Amino acid sequence: MRIVSHPLSYVSSATLVLSFWLALCYGASAQQDDSVKVVPILSGTAGFITSIDAGHAELSPVFDPVLLLPFGDRWLVESRAEFTGDFQGNNGRFGGPVEKEIDYLQLDYIANRYVTVTAGRFLTPFGIYNERLYPVWIRNLQTTPLIFPIGTGSSDGAMLRGGFEAHAGLDVNYAAYFSMLSTVNKLGSDRLAGGRFGLFLPGQRLEFGVSVQHLLQENHSNALGFHCEWQPRSAPVDLRAEYAHSALGSGYWAESAYRLSDLPVWNGILRGAQIVARMQQFFTGDTPDDSTAEYGVPDSNAKQAELGLNYFLKDGLKVTSSYGRQFTSQGNANIWTMGIAYRFAVPLGRPQ
Repeated sequence: MRIVSHPLSYVSSATLVLSFWLALCYGASAQQDDSVKVVPILSGTAGFITSIDAGHAELSPVFDPVLLLPFGDRWLVESRAEFTGDFQGNNGRFGGPVEKEIDYLQLDYIANRYVTVTAGRFLTPFGIYNERLYPVWIRNLQTTPLIFPIGTGSSDGAMLRGGFEAHAGLDVNYAAYFSMLSTVNKLGSDRLAGGRFGLFLPGQRLEFGVSVQHLLQENHSNALGFHCEWQPRSAPVDLRAEYAHSALGSGYWAESAYRLSDLPVWNGILRGAQIVARMQQFFTGDTPDDSTAEYGVPDSNAKQAELGLNYFLKDGLKVTSSYGRQFTSQGNANIWTMGIAYRFAVPLGRPQ
């Protein structure tokens, strides 16, 4: 769990990243072909997002540098830093702080094809949004799900993760972790333990899984989550859904995203367009109001529906927009977003 006041808050200093699949790719290539040499890579995302929530405008420039530092055949340092502006409007002028966070800064050891050992600060593997969908370039809608703060954030400790083929047509992936309590500035984390277990059907391109987490401090509460993701071969559509339950509350989100490139009538200027729809609901838990504010979950039951339109100008550059309507006992509100997102990757050197 992230001990910050908002799910999009960010901690100080620059950081480094990489994702698990990239670690496996580099480790595997180095072992399979001695002529292949890896080099450090600087990657990441930059964006500028404008949002209007219940009439309150906010400008949010975002910069997420990612650094990958492989050494040897089995070792990898990966990390990501996040810099996000929180510029509120006031009499026609915008200003505010630039929030910073070290999302992760970890050392990976690729023990074998089935397990990777990680130590340091890592993204808590609860559900799929935190690890796979959070960067502004990847996410289909710029608003995060209402249940996002449940079980997610960053952890300081150790983790085992990997995958294997159970039998033909069925792959298993897993992650198990332990996090220490840390109140160090910029490196805060809760003391907890948990894991995620998933089943993937490569033929159907379908994955579903479960996440569990136990808080080893305060009220010693449990969190439980389920996720599902499907990318059918018959159409360029992504279908995703998550459910989470904890003392903070419970809820779900379900999202579909369709690329118009599959329709012959849209093969012209709208070939790069993507239509997105999301439905979600949140139910409050039994925690005090100060806890909901600390973790950034809604303080009342809420429903939210959103429609979005993304346009991919080219590989690595997209324009994004959305409209949503939130319904709560405290009143209803419109949520608008518009922005642009860019991803980059630069090798830092040449293979020798």
